[in-house]
Amino acid sequence: MSKKRFQMPVAVHLLLIREGKILLLRRFNTGYEDGNYSVVAGHSDGNEDVKSAMIREARVEIKPNNIKFASVMHRKLDDERIDFFFTADSWDGEITNMEPQKCDDLSWFEIDDLPYNVIPYIKRAIENYIAGVQFDIYGW
Repeated sequence: MSKKRFQMPVAVHLLLIREGKILLLRRFNTGYEDGNYSVVAGHSDGNEDVKSAMIREARVEIKPNNIKFASVMHRKLDDERIDFFFTADSWDGEITNMEPQKCDDLSWFEIDDLPYNVIPYIKRAIENYIAGVQFDIYGW
């Protein structure tokens, strides 16, 4: 009798940074953290590496060598997840809101002066990036 192995979602997050500012989006009409700010994010669909998943989710032209690993977080809130955080400081094209049905604001904020309503684990990941922390455990 074989026992099914534990599996958890893999999420990818992109810290888009330029001139000391970070791009944040305010979640809207999603049922999760609506009204709070996050970064560009999504999930691995399987059968793809995490960098490819990040490029797909970013929906802006980013060359793979322009995406740099920032950190990984093992997170537990309602469920357990692995979150990969990447940075990019160059891309082609203008950044636009590609999901207005899920995002009602897309704005640049000073990276060291974030709005009060950033999702807590995202805020922690940004602080980790600033401090050079590449691994974190959150919510346990």
